Amino acid sequence: MPHAPPPPAASPRAPRAERADFTAREFRDALSEFATGVTVIATREAATGGPPCYAGFTANSFNSVSLDPPLVVWSLALAAGTLEAFERCERYAISVLAHDQIEIARRFALPHADRFAGVPYVLGWAQAPLIEGAVAWFECRHHARQPAGDHVLFVGEVVRCARRHGPGLVFHHGRFRTTAPLG
Repeated sequence: MPHAPPPPAASPRAPRAERADFTAREFRDALSEFATGVTVIATREAATGGPPCYAGFTANSFNSVSLDPPLVVWSLALAAGTLEAFERCERYAISVLAHDQIEIARRFALPHADRFAGVPYVLGWAQAPLIEGAVAWFECRHHARQPAGDHVLFVGEVVRCARRHGPGLVFHHGRFRTTAPLG
């Protein structure tokens, strides 16, 4: 099997224009080679005097950071309609979706008046929706937040987590796939 040539060495002090010798589309296409899990991140919005309201969105930017303390990270676009809710919250929940929850992933990825309508969930310690049928759940308290380009990075300290066995949902090459074993 032929090997691709190694990438050119990048200078850490190179001006931005020298480092970005690719288009946004080329960058997205290269990123699509990395399969990611699919999550729904949810929080309870600030009290409005009426029934509880929840904010949530589909994210594949979720990853682990540390075991001690248990930390996770995810990002949210500055242009996201849910950004304010997550900047103001102290607690949130992350549901790692199962292979059969593609429609939930799509629902939370698009603007919708009430993304939670008709979606089965329970409230846990964070008082945020945990999607039923997911393969894993993480309930977090806010640990850190950092602006990063056109996104904000959120670091959460995991207070509770759980899982169930089953294939997860992944996103690869712009399509939903599953984590079924190879063999």
